[in-house]
Amino acid sequence: MAKEPHGRQDREERDSEFVDRLVHINRVAKVVKGGRRFGFAALVVVGDQKGRVGFGHGKAREVPEAIRKATEAAKRALIRVPLREGRTLHHDVNGRHGAGKVILRAAPAGTGIIAGGPMRAVFESLGMHDVVAKSLGSSNPYNLVRATFDALKREDSPRTIAARRGLKVSQLQARRGDTSADGAEA
Repeated sequence: MAKEPHGRQDREERDSEFVDRLVHINRVAKVVKGGRRFGFAALVVVGDQKGRVGFGHGKAREVPEAIRKATEAAKRALIRVPLREGRTLHHDVNGRHGAGKVILRAAPAGTGIIAGGPMRAVFESLGMHDVVAKSLGSSNPYNLVRATFDALKREDSPRTIAARRGLKVSQLQARRGDTSADGAEA
């Protein structure tokens, strides 16, 4: 058995940690002199189920090639999303892309993923276990996935907010309790 080059074996190990979900396939036609030429467009979501997720779009004359191109594009465009206890969001967040609008809400343990098709694929690839999501406006899978990513990019962890304000996380959590006490006194 011939030994593989080190780079290729390393890349295959790295690729195996990702799960990819095919969200949508669209058959597209190009009208040419002799009739129509058909091609396929694929939308794929890729994630490591540990807080990293990405999506990609690929077009080709054959379905498997379109899916391969979309998967490659998704692996190049990964984002990291902070998760509370590795299972849900830190806070509720809205996102939009075009006419597609989404609302993502943090949920208690045991809730599960309550979301429609394209959003569900994103959350499962991300490794999120509890979330409630609603899509408003467009039901186009491309716009819904992009709107979901817009919302996930707006997600902040208490650690990043504390660092931005120059505080410790414990001070930030203590302040949150103080503001409700001030409101009760007034």
